[in-house]
Amino acid sequence: MNILFTCAGRRNYLINYFKEALNGEGHILAADQNMSAPAMVDADIAIKVPSIYSPNYIDTLKSKAKEYEINAIISLNDLELPILSRHRSELEAQGTKVLVSDPEIIDIAFDKWETVKFIEKIGLKSPKTYRTLSDTIKAIEQGTLNFPLVVKPRWGSASIGIEFPESMRELELIHELLNIKLKKSILNIASSIDIENAFIFQEKITGEEFGIDVLNDFNREYFGTFARKKLSMRSGETDKAMSFIDNTLSQIGQTLGENSKHLGNMDCDVFVKDGQTYVLELNPRFGGGYPFSHEAGINTAAIYISWLKGNHDVTQFDNYQHGLIFSKCDRMIKIC
Repeated sequence: MNILFTCAGRRNYLINYFKEALNGEGHILAADQNMSAPAMVDADIAIKVPSIYSPNYIDTLKSKAKEYEINAIISLNDLELPILSRHRSELEAQGTKVLVSDPEIIDIAFDKWETVKFIEKIGLKSPKTYRTLSDTIKAIEQGTLNFPLVVKPRWGSASIGIEFPESMRELELIHELLNIKLKKSILNIASSIDIENAFIFQEKITGEEFGIDVLNDFNREYFGTFARKKLSMRSGETDKAMSFIDNTLSQIGQTLGENSKHLGNMDCDVFVKDGQTYVLELNPRFGGGYPFSHEAGINTAAIYISWLKGNHDVTQFDNYQHGLIFSKCDRMIKIC
């Protein structure tokens, strides 16, 4: 079995988790437009591909999938998900399973405004959210919204362009600056759908922050929720966390999984404040917090491989434990 990770970047841990689970019965491949991406070093085979926005990207993937007899593709980048989802049939027609959710949930998760509407539609809570600066200012003036706020790209990724204004003057300046910077960033193509309304404005929820991995099987049926309490963050990713088993979080994960019908792992951000639980983000892919879940006992890598082989009993790979604390650290890799 050969599994290809696209937009591999710095996700060395995923490469190694899957290599361990595969146990020599095939190869783990990594693709990136930059051959010096760290994950390329740990992969069995490293493949250079063009930018995901290149007109040749899908044809290159199809060619490489055929050349290396790829059984499954796993994407690690938010911006790539809608592209792979739209071209799933082309890749699967030649025997390569694309482990990416359907376009409907990809579009909901990628568009933060649609995310909020979806969360509230299925009966969960999200922060107060506004789509335009004028609506936000009106809510502040009416007293229904208070500083500090969160301003973030509507079609965003990796915490790019997130700001926290604490006054009206800051809000106006941040909005003006972010609009300028957005058009120069990697998010400009994704935001071209509605470039004049490319940000959302939310109340800032302060409280306990959790990340949850919601796992559905490849038939899009709910399997389980694996939560971690975030203890510290670095560059938008969880840096230190504690595994956490909690009925409320599990119920939220089940509600998300059953209603989204996503495929595989979905990384979600949740805040708990004054007994209320708020869902902020949905990322239908492996997120930066997955290693904490893995080390605490849920071997999603082995589960994926078992499902790809047609084995449905994967309970042996679910040994999740409560209260285990882990922290990330850097390591040096020789590129060449």
